[in-house]
Amino acid sequence: MTKNRSPLRGSARPSSPSPKPLEEAENGGVRIPLFEALVEALSILLAGTRPADRVLHDFFRDQSQLGGRDRAWVTDHFYGLLRHWESVTALAPATAPRRLVLASLQRVGGRSTRELQGLCRGDEERDWLAALAAQRLPDTPSVRAHLPEWVVSAVQEVLPEGEWLALGWALQKPAPLDLRVNLLKADRPAVLAALTAAGIAAEATPLSPWGVRVQGRPLLNRLPLFTEGWVEIQDEGSQLLAALVAPRRRDMVVDFCAGSGGKALHLAALMHNQGRLYAFDVAARRLEQLKPRLKRSGVSNLMPVVIARETDDRVRRLTGKIDRVLVDAPCSGMGTLRRNPDLKLRQTADGLSTLVDKQRHILEAAAQLVKPGGRLVYATCSLLPAENQIQAREFTARHPEFVPLAASQVLAEQGIIVSGLEDPWFQLWPQRHGTDGFFAALWQRQG
Repeated sequence: MTKNRSPLRGSARPSSPSPKPLEEAENGGVRIPLFEALVEALSILLAGTRPADRVLHDFFRDQSQLGGRDRAWVTDHFYGLLRHWESVTALAPATAPRRLVLASLQRVGGRSTRELQGLCRGDEERDWLAALAAQRLPDTPSVRAHLPEWVVSAVQEVLPEGEWLALGWALQKPAPLDLRVNLLKADRPAVLAALTAAGIAAEATPLSPWGVRVQGRPLLNRLPLFTEGWVEIQDEGSQLLAALVAPRRRDMVVDFCAGSGGKALHLAALMHNQGRLYAFDVAARRLEQLKPRLKRSGVSNLMPVVIARETDDRVRRLTGKIDRVLVDAPCSGMGTLRRNPDLKLRQTADGLSTLVDKQRHILEAAAQLVKPGGRLVYATCSLLPAENQIQAREFTARHPEFVPLAASQVLAEQGIIVSGLEDPWFQLWPQRHGTDGFFAALWQRQG
């Protein structure tokens, strides 16, 4: 699964007093230095393969003259352009950062041609900008939904027209900031009280019994409830995956693609620090990120293990011994576009087949670990049937010893009710559930 990066985009901003903001020129237009900063940041993104948040972090580190408000302006317009990529690139070439920014400021940001004229280089660019105001967007599904054409085609297989449009619009809205309460350290009422005392508005999430939704984008990483491990940043939908795994206290559990360990920490808390939990990943760098989180969480039954591949000997030794296996598979991440709109630029239809093959190999290897009577959970943060329903159906056809479980029933047994699930699958949609897009399939091994 594409691992969600922190929604605290403001973490790239300095805490020191900000210089005078650059965003407004005296005539109401955008100041040239700030416009050029936005163009430069976009140019860096388009020239490389790094994620957008990493590009902005490094860019701001090198731009000491930009204060907090200026960075906020660049960040908001940078992400706004990416969210509306399909409509902006219908107006300007995808390889022309200056014109992309001008088009975005005009059509997404609502700036007038008069306000933007002073940013143009030469008569040709000014004439192009003047003509842009009258240019109509093409009435294509991709532009209407603000999604790549291949993504629209895929979701149209499982959603009616009105809803795939609603999906596209929902993905344009920035994701809320959700926290997961660490049950080893606190409960939800205590966390809500601590946030209120810190002057931060928050409320319980509607679906997850462990979730807290914070208003705005406060900097939480210096608050005691964060440094002492009371909470972790985790989307509400992601939190529900642990309920599907439903680990018991003395189980042996494997998080097969653990990444930086957010879901593994949740599983450990649900196990009350009993049993044994392995967090496997092929990337040592990702598991290194788990160490500080593990230290503050109070978790003691979790063992991070770097593996070379899904068939590593350290995996094979656990064949047929595990009670619960979570396969949080690498995926396109199309369910996380509210946070990571740059995935629309980095993922392609051609690359999807490679991902699907990788998912199948990982799922096959992980299934070997499940003992009779044990549970296997396959999950993605994708909305695409090829990675989700089709992948799950094909696994069931290959493995009659794995019997599908109804996700709604597993959740209901824990007092969690999620409307709109189409059993046996667990599929969360941003336009229906207000979460990132998630999919999961569950099986119990017979024999």
